[in-house]
Amino acid sequence: MQGSPFDVKRLIFLHGLEGSSQGVKANLLRGLFTGMLIPDFCGGLDERMQALYARLGEGTGWTIVGSSFGGLMGALFTCQRPAQVRRLILLAPALVWPDFASAPPAPVETPTVLYHGLRDEIVPLEPVQRLAQQVFENLEMHVVDDDHGLYKTVHEIDWPALLA
Repeated sequence: MQGSPFDVKRLIFLHGLEGSSQGVKANLLRGLFTGMLIPDFCGGLDERMQALYARLGEGTGWTIVGSSFGGLMGALFTCQRPAQVRRLILLAPALVWPDFASAPPAPVETPTVLYHGLRDEIVPLEPVQRLAQQVFENLEMHVVDDDHGLYKTVHEIDWPALLA
């Protein structure tokens, strides 16, 4: 993506709880953005967040794409370190996880785009939408005709435009 308005080396994809760096979304993004960071995460939330802090360090200008549990991780990182994040993309984020939902973080102004499926049976739309509107002051919300995996939606998104 030479000449793009963002640094591909500052793009990271965070997979879901049961996902990996070899999943459908990871492979789609890897094909579009050579050099994008797509690490594997394991363990509980604290362990995964420590790995994420270590990976992103003190660098700024990050664009985070997080799916499900990875969306929760991206949301937490952004709320804790908003100065490091240029843009946050959330795909059916698990914001209902107690660590986030029971004590929502203070609002942040980071540009955030959220996609959530109407037919999501794993992460309910209504509480995610309510929490996202409460926490992300610069939120663009897309409710789509898809399920939790968002497999149809992710292939329809204009990723270069979304991440620009």
